[in-house]
Amino acid sequence: MGLIAALPHIDEHAKSVFVMHEKSEKLIPFHKHTKGQLSYVEGGIAYITIDNRTYVVPARHFFWIPQGMEHILEVGHSATVLHSLYFYAHDDGSDPFYGRLGIYPASELLIQMIKYTEIWDEKHITAEDENFEFLIALKKILPKTHKQPLPIILPATHNKQMMRIVSYLEWNIGEKHTLANVSTRFGLSERSMSRLFKADMDISFLQYLKTLRIIKAIELLLNTDKSISEIADDVGYSSVSAFSDTFHEFTRSRPSDLRKSSKAFKNTST
Repeated sequence: MGLIAALPHIDEHAKSVFVMHEKSEKLIPFHKHTKGQLSYVEGGIAYITIDNRTYVVPARHFFWIPQGMEHILEVGHSATVLHSLYFYAHDDGSDPFYGRLGIYPASELLIQMIKYTEIWDEKHITAEDENFEFLIALKKILPKTHKQPLPIILPATHNKQMMRIVSYLEWNIGEKHTLANVSTRFGLSERSMSRLFKADMDISFLQYLKTLRIIKAIELLLNTDKSISEIADDVGYSSVSAFSDTFHEFTRSRPSDLRKSSKAFKNTST
């Protein structure tokens, strides 16, 4: 049973934890569930879309989606294994962590705990089952060990002028863009361009560009064998150190760390 087939079954038992581990590359359309979702992304990349914002989850990171939050989930790499636990929600008021969507780097402890749950794959686990306390402990450590979510969020737009601008940035991400030259290209003043980004997507031009570059870099690191210096150049950085520092700002890891973990996973899964 794949994740799409499992969706109707997730909420069958309100007090259970439903466990699902799946290797996949797919798009799961808008859906929601009455349980909180913890998913660890192993070996690839996933995208979550909520309210016209796309959250990017690279390998060795996990995400938490609160109960009742409608979302699209896309697993964007054929080698990705998505380890998911859908938790009872009766105690979610105990910490603000459980009420907000967040992406976090996964600690080694959490990775090993999640992998242990493979023994319950495609099952509802309740208080009557042996070692249910293990799942209770796993949920409780999340807010203790993962305080600050990552800012890898790309807002979408339905404004036709903005769609042309962001499409241009995406298709020409390797160029040395500035607010001045992009504004001139689209016949706008710098002030008008800044206001447009802020009003339409609630983000500055510079932050949007930095986010887009890092997302493209993550995809290149996972999907190609290009060197880190080549990738830095491809996404518009003239300095590898500047690229690495910005990458760390967004992911709390270095490009080389993501590349190593991706290669290690591919080697173990083949």
